Amino acid sequence: MGSGRERSLPVVVGVDGSPSALDAARWAAREAVRRGVTLELISAFGWVETRHLHDHGLGVHLRETMLARTREEVSAAAEAAAAVAPGIEISQRVVDGFPVPLLVAESRRAGLVVLGDRGLGGFTGLLVGSVAVGMAARAACPIVVVRGERSSDAGPVVVGVDGSPISEAALAFAFEAAATRQVPLVAVHAWHDTVFEASVAPLLDWDAIEADERRILAERLAGWGGKYPDVEVQRALVRDRPAHALIEQATAIAAQLVVVGSHGRGSAAGLVLGSTSHTVLHHAPCPVAVVRADPGAAGR
Repeated sequence: MGSGRERSLPVVVGVDGSPSALDAARWAAREAVRRGVTLELISAFGWVETRHLHDHGLGVHLRETMLARTREEVSAAAEAAAAVAPGIEISQRVVDGFPVPLLVAESRRAGLVVLGDRGLGGFTGLLVGSVAVGMAARAACPIVVVRGERSSDAGPVVVGVDGSPISEAALAFAFEAAATRQVPLVAVHAWHDTVFEASVAPLLDWDAIEADERRILAERLAGWGGKYPDVEVQRALVRDRPAHALIEQATAIAAQLVVVGSHGRGSAAGLVLGSTSHTVLHHAPCPVAVVRADPGAAGR
């Protein structure tokens, strides 16, 4: 979401035959309708024939059997998507390759990549972990992980605001999401006092610190009201850890989507996603959108 270009690009869903992937297909179908774009369902078919299979003449037969099953899984996802979005244009593909490289390549021509949070070992089996980190670091477009018990179109959109350029990209996505859904946007800015040593904390002016944090939130939201005058914005300034604050807010108000920023490619691959994004992906009660600060820099 955000730019006109993104709004004209397809919504891509990674499919692996799991119930979670079907949920992702349904969510993505409704999102494609809102954007007025096509829905593309793809599944990676990574085949490596071992010598054992070759020697016993099983390779060709097993490959064809697995390929047929993969095509059936994609077809089932297409049926699930069509059931919630009748008339939508849906394409289906089974592509040779492995999930992460394929998804990264697809993200360069997509407006959004959607995945389930639990799978059978294909696209989503390792998502909340290495695959999520890899996609958040390298995807050329926002990704949405459909998770939690609530994946409906009801409820506000929640976005994390931390005063950085990263949250600016998340804000752009979140405002557009709230506008197209015609729901309120809850902007959450959390600050935590554990960054101060215990010996220093009693000497600090906490009212002044809170006032500064409130100013940061106001500055980050300034200008967005003019771009999206119909979006009702609610501000939540919380003295808490950011991830916990986002999850608590999303749970309390029955949010339909949580939007967080991602640092993109970092110097340490294990920290690319960031602790807040990683925790929200694990524990949010609803779908989570991860938006990079500079998606155009994917793969650099």
